[in-house]
Amino acid sequence: MTDETTPPKDTPLKGEPPKGERIAKLMARAGLCSRRDAERWIAEGRVQVDGKPIDTAALVIDDPTRVRVDGKSLKPKDPPKLWRYHKPPGLVTTHKDEEGRPTVFDTLPPSLPRVVSVGRLDLNSEGLLLLTNDGGMARELELPSTGWVRTYRVRVFGHVTPEILDSVKDGCTVDGIHYGPIDAKIEKKTGRNAWLIVSLSEGKNREIRQVMRHLELHVNRLIRQAYGPFRLGDLERGEVREVPPRQWMDQLGVQLESAGVVSIERINKTGWAKAKAKPKSKPRPKPREDDKRRGKPAGRSTGKPAGKPMGKPTGKPQGRKRTP
Repeated sequence: MTDETTPPKDTPLKGEPPKGERIAKLMARAGLCSRRDAERWIAEGRVQVDGKPIDTAALVIDDPTRVRVDGKSLKPKDPPKLWRYHKPPGLVTTHKDEEGRPTVFDTLPPSLPRVVSVGRLDLNSEGLLLLTNDGGMARELELPSTGWVRTYRVRVFGHVTPEILDSVKDGCTVDGIHYGPIDAKIEKKTGRNAWLIVSLSEGKNREIRQVMRHLELHVNRLIRQAYGPFRLGDLERGEVREVPPRQWMDQLGVQLESAGVVSIERINKTGWAKAKAKPKSKPRPKPREDDKRRGKPAGRSTGKPAGKPMGKPTGKPQGRKRTP
């Protein structure tokens, strides 16, 4: 006899938090697609749990092996990773563009897994863009609560003075949208053109361009130099470079653990984030000519300058004197 009060397998008991994650989130973290695409795939009947098609992306799954997409088992979740990318101008920061314009993700190396961007840079902006294979990490890095400052080099045309730039240091409202404090300094000025260093922590859509327009300045180049502790550095345009796990764990570990993105205890057990590249061994010194003649090991010092005789030359053969 079946107890009608027994909850289904995926329904938590009253008062208990649900175990596992929503299926759309699992699919996104497995690198298959975005959450929005997951919802569409589910509606198309491409996703099964325990061999049966499902019709909701909100289903909580405690075991990813129960999920099959297009008849294939869901891949295990990869450890979260973070990359720095130097975005060139002319690329859209989206996976699919309705106008058919080239996107950031069209130009990434094929060796990279499916990644999402941390925030965006608009079509004509360039510079540092963070990429990650984990949507949960992307959302945490985007939150204003991190307090991370975004720094840009901005070239503007128009009449600019320190007093004009100071007018937005406490924020401003443009076209009914309020923007937070912006710190802007003149780096270099030539006639009506100037390079500015602009820092902000909010990062709304096209914020710098809108605020500069409010100041009657035209932005003709915008380069993101830093996103919190991560810097553009010497990255060439289009280059991608992974951030060592220990670096972002030091900055984000506690925050990401509380959001359920990573487990510090598990990472410490596996040593995944502690792994460091082995230091390169120093090259062995080349043998000196006098060492070769004397049969000494390469690079071993005699305590005297190389290539010089051990004693003063006398002009006579060195050896033991015989007693007559």
